[in-house]
Amino acid sequence: MRGFPMITTRTAALAAALLSCVAAPAFAEPVFNRIAAFPVADNLPAELDSKTVTSAEIVTASEDGMTLVYSDSPLKAIGFVDIRDPAAPKAGGVLRLDGEPTSVAVAGAKVLVAVNTSVSRASPSGRLASVDLASRAEAGTCELGGQPDSVAVNKDRTLAAIAIENERDEEVNDGALPQMPAGDLVILRLSDGVPDCASIRHVALTGLAEIEGGDPEPEFVSWNGRDEIALTLQENNHIVILDGRSGTVTAHFSAGTVDLEKVDAKRDGALSFTETLKGVRREPDAVKWLDDERLVVANEGDWKGGSRGFTLFDKAGTVLFESGAAFEHAAAAIGHYPEKRSAAKGVEPEGLEAATFGEDRLFFLLAERASLVGVYKDTGSAPQLLQLLPSGISPEGAVAIPARNLLVTANEADLVEDGAARSHVMIYERKDGTPAYPQIVSAEKDGAPIGFGALSGLTAAADKPGILYAVSDSVYGGQPRIFTLDATQTPAVITDAITITRDGAPAQKLDIEGITGDGKGGFWLASEGNSDKLVPHALIHVDAKGKIKAEIPLPEALRAAETRYGFEGIARVGEGDDETLWMPVQREWKDDPKGEVKLLAYKPERKEWSGVRYPLDTVKGGWVGLSEMTISGDYAYFVERDNLIGKAAQLKALTRVALSALKPAKLDGALPLVAKEPVRDLLPDLKAGHGYVLDKVEGFAIDAAGNGFVVTDNDGVDDSSGETMLLRLGTMAAM
Repeated sequence: MRGFPMITTRTAALAAALLSCVAAPAFAEPVFNRIAAFPVADNLPAELDSKTVTSAEIVTASEDGMTLVYSDSPLKAIGFVDIRDPAAPKAGGVLRLDGEPTSVAVAGAKVLVAVNTSVSRASPSGRLASVDLASRAEAGTCELGGQPDSVAVNKDRTLAAIAIENERDEEVNDGALPQMPAGDLVILRLSDGVPDCASIRHVALTGLAEIEGGDPEPEFVSWNGRDEIALTLQENNHIVILDGRSGTVTAHFSAGTVDLEKVDAKRDGALSFTETLKGVRREPDAVKWLDDERLVVANEGDWKGGSRGFTLFDKAGTVLFESGAAFEHAAAAIGHYPEKRSAAKGVEPEGLEAATFGEDRLFFLLAERASLVGVYKDTGSAPQLLQLLPSGISPEGAVAIPARNLLVTANEADLVEDGAARSHVMIYERKDGTPAYPQIVSAEKDGAPIGFGALSGLTAAADKPGILYAVSDSVYGGQPRIFTLDATQTPAVITDAITITRDGAPAQKLDIEGITGDGKGGFWLASEGNSDKLVPHALIHVDAKGKIKAEIPLPEALRAAETRYGFEGIARVGEGDDETLWMPVQREWKDDPKGEVKLLAYKPERKEWSGVRYPLDTVKGGWVGLSEMTISGDYAYFVERDNLIGKAAQLKALTRVALSALKPAKLDGALPLVAKEPVRDLLPDLKAGHGYVLDKVEGFAIDAAGNGFVVTDNDGVDDSSGETMLLRLGTMAAM
């Protein structure tokens, strides 16, 4: 890489920039919003179990934009989706293959499929298949002489290029290079979408890279309008430019390194963007041409690098733009930063797509670990971040369909074995309007965003309409926090965060699941315990700065029957000697009848415990519990939900119990069972974002003006899409 000065993005006024992306403009402008999410398990053959692991990794579209084709590695198949109505995608079935499909690309009426048929990494093999889109039958195949990764087709559909990675075995020598055989590039001619095997040309790439140049590992390939090829060698941290007609290498250069400032580089249960990383190798994965002279790469990292952003190069290797930590900051500002990846490669931008919509030349950056898509406008100089789109878990590939104003992402993670989200193909439409996401953004503090996630409890300021307070749970156990949300703005803005402290340090062994004001400027918090982890169930009293004033453990009468499903909210009623704190227990404890949970009451002045029981509904295939409690007017309101996600979700609801019915009894006797009434089915609200139904509806509050707000918990972007929804229910008096 040449030593030219780099243009870097600035993180100043990050929240303002994000707000400008979602605020309603004076005149409507085109924006992307998600309109559908297709679970690829819907494409499973009837003879397979519905819980068979399946995946969508790389996705392409037919030339008329009506059919999607995606690679499904675990199923050894390619899948088809009918998007004639993009808001209602339909399963189109799968075609099973003799190996693992690694990439797909449409060429006229055919789709090319790179298939890995290797018996081992030491003996790599693969083929390029051509599948007829109409008949779904193979029309031709060519042996490639190695393990393919990416495949791409030139503009006039006469040439195909395939990156032959021959990827390393991470179990051998700790994954270090070299590991032979070396990878190369295959170029071949196409005739009506069918590969001409006799035309195969292997282009050697050895000796180019400074890092393990004898063992190149090609990753991603892209054509420009002049039939030039850009190819990334990820582990080698190198980029190669070739003449696609002759196979001649015309330029090659190191992808170079980046100095990252204000990043979180420690996995410690805290979001702290204060560290500096020097000389981080970019190790780019995807590459796309922006025009015939410039290209953009996603710097995911693989072996010894990963600079967490993207870079624009010209084809001589000059850095035209470097994003630095800006993309990661943008992800953190909407709650999508994966703290557990801090010591590794952060958000891991992996995939790219580029296309022109109307007069706007756009590119789309896919963050594998943040489960997020950044929409950028190519301005010819510094790219402009237009939007951040929620995606499924681990977006791997994307295809733009400008003729239909559509963008499609393929999200590879299928967590069915954990009872979590399935792999999805997600569809976005561009039209005049305002973005539906994000629904919460954070302000900057000391030049970096206020990191947040895993919002587990919600309460409202007593005298300020639209001002809410939220807490995060044990995902951020190293940094338990209380956040201030200004919901008078759209999206709501986290304007401040205070850390809960004990003896001057962040308090440990807390799992904060509920918050309510104490009437004196401080807060009462409910901490859910887990005896197996030596974390007690407790009530925590903090002052306005987050300093713990008192910690109240469970009495022995309750500890004997406790389980790990403990306090999931807290509400306060009364003053002085009559002040009472109410805490809903999420699920049945050992002494509870099946289908009934405790609502525990505690009087701080008297130090007395008592309680009632609450009747839970039932669902098929999961459990039901309480996730929140708030008191407003004459009622106590509850979030009652199942633990199911996506199509399996059956119950996400608000209920209420009249305060006059909350007559707690002493714990040494029978606890009365209260009667509840339904208030609102939250499933339609959760489906309004056109993704899959999120499982963890965790917070509910009614503000000083009587408006209801619901927040979801994104599990700190750990095996989660990272989406945080803030549902605005309007006036509760109307319900």
